[in-house]
Amino acid sequence: MAINILFVGDIVGKPGLDITQMWLPGLIKKYKADLVIANGENSSDGKGCTAKEGKALFELGVDVITGGNHTWDKHQSQEYLKIEKRALRPLNYPKGTYGNGYYIADTKKGKVAVVNLQGRAFMQTIDCPFRTGEWVINKLRQETKVIFVDFHAEATAEKLAFANMFDGQISAFVGTHTHIQTADERIFPKGTGYITDSGMTGPYDSVIGMKTEAAINRFLYQTPQKYQAAKDEVHLCGVYFKVDADTGKTLEVERFIIPEFVTKEN
Repeated sequence: MAINILFVGDIVGKPGLDITQMWLPGLIKKYKADLVIANGENSSDGKGCTAKEGKALFELGVDVITGGNHTWDKHQSQEYLKIEKRALRPLNYPKGTYGNGYYIADTKKGKVAVVNLQGRAFMQTIDCPFRTGEWVINKLRQETKVIFVDFHAEATAEKLAFANMFDGQISAFVGTHTHIQTADERIFPKGTGYITDSGMTGPYDSVIGMKTEAAINRFLYQTPQKYQAAKDEVHLCGVYFKVDADTGKTLEVERFIIPEFVTKEN
């Protein structure tokens, strides 16, 4: 028996939510999804995920919302973490940080554990994602062999190192944070499905979702600029995994971009 897992990449602002609303129901039907996961750390105007965005995503059929470094950018999203167990933040933030770093979902085909971790290369110096991962994966494997990891990180090397370390111990590994989908989806030798980055669900006439002028000025002047989510050229990115419920190994992995980009003039 196989469990079908659908993941929606980093949702940015209202444009990302709108295209998710448009396409997700059809994707759930197409892939016969048993579990839907979405990274929502940028869903609230590009910063955080509040109760408003969480409610909208859950009503669409999302089962678990994962986060990242921008989870903390709005106090409303921080408050949301205190009350909604299905809205995750990276597990390897220091002890005492509120919110959950993993969640065990009950599907009609069995339990699936979802883990949210954050890398440290070029990011905050939080607790070690490898040691934290080792602890939580050993704990979760006592309940289920189907374990999904959203690894929110900048460096490809860090993502690959983690996936190789836990090949065969986790079912699927999805990298998030860079907002650029990578074309390296594959199944590792011991059965872990992998992609370095799932890509962004949001406006691509932008700098990774941000209005271009502010983004350019930030690099030109090296000063803070007001973050504003862009609006145009919106696409949905995501990944589908077919996982053996008994062994926890990935059987199929497929990435998608909707609509596909035009690569040449007609």
